[in-house]
Amino acid sequence: MAQNMQNHRNENAPPQVRDKRGEFLKGHPPIFKHSTDPLQADDWLRAIERQLEIAQCDDREKVLYASGQLQGATLDWWDSFHFCYNEANPITWQEFHGAFRSHYVPTGLMKLKKDFLAQVGEHVCC
Repeated sequence: MAQNMQNHRNENAPPQVRDKRGEFLKGHPPIFKHSTDPLQADDWLRAIERQLEIAQCDDREKVLYASGQLQGATLDWWDSFHFCYNEANPITWQEFHGAFRSHYVPTGLMKLKKDFLAQVGEHVCC
């Protein structure tokens, strides 16, 4: 009978809410202030993406948590970018990712990096 009462209580209990922000922060995501090295900006973005994926964040949480890791001049950039949006049209992760990368990581550099990695991969494999 006690077991039945316990099972009945568990059925009526509200579902456990995961603390995704806590899980995100548990991985010690890096802070980004500003860098003159575009590869550091790209490294920051990739590290943040890993932590967001581990914490299983949704699109809104990704933007909130990633933007929470910005400081200094980069936070100023975010504030300016964010100012153009309103609550009815929140910024998606794809928009944040694209805007951050286009502002801090030149497209030509990413192409060079991809080409380099492709060449290194070919030489290592063959």
